[in-house]
Amino acid sequence: MALSIEEQARIDLAATFRIVAHLGMHEAVANHFSAAVSADGKKFLINPKWKHFSRIRASDLLLLDADDPACAGRPDVDPTAWSIHGQIHQRLPQARAVLHLHPVYTTAVACLANPQVPPIDQNTARYFNRMAVDEMYGGMADTEAEGARLAALLGGKRRLLMGNHGVMVIAPDIGEAFDDIWTLERACQILVTAWSTGQPLRLLADEVAEKTAQDWEKIADFSRQHFEEMKQIMIEADASLLD
Repeated sequence: MALSIEEQARIDLAATFRIVAHLGMHEAVANHFSAAVSADGKKFLINPKWKHFSRIRASDLLLLDADDPACAGRPDVDPTAWSIHGQIHQRLPQARAVLHLHPVYTTAVACLANPQVPPIDQNTARYFNRMAVDEMYGGMADTEAEGARLAALLGGKRRLLMGNHGVMVIAPDIGEAFDDIWTLERACQILVTAWSTGQPLRLLADEVAEKTAQDWEKIADFSRQHFEEMKQIMIEADASLLD
């Protein structure tokens, strides 16, 4: 029997937490991923407050409603999770998956005076003219006004490089979101390594970077299959994520 939208989203989101922990991209018991399960995007799944990514099961995920203010006061809901993800799902119905992380290399780039990802290879070129940047970090994002501000900053883009903070990616499905944030961290690792040599960067020409970014946009099936492969690895390692 086919799984419901919510059942499938629970499995996929639980797998994403496990994958990210396996790859060492998590931040203690912080950071949050969410996935919309209603047509309007306002009902969404999210991880409970302060549970390690490596231990999250499908049944652990909370089902919240962006229209329900009572969610803000629940003891199992992190205020920053509600502030950011609640507003994203309230305002951006196209955001079926929302991943927010503080991965080392991407966050390092976000902490630069000029937080940009210049195109120097195939991975960095994926983000050519396709990333919004927030340069107004003001502390923990624990108000709905801050979440609304972050939602507005995306401005039609799917990635937000959060200055002095981290990164947020939205996507039409969980698989694309995972591959996107993984590739961005890989891109920033390449970029930081290149900078560390002290040698000048050889930037791709704008037309080459643009063509490469467009080519990436044509292979969403690659992104989804990357996720499916990683999900299967996690299930084979520990089937408890399906519980």
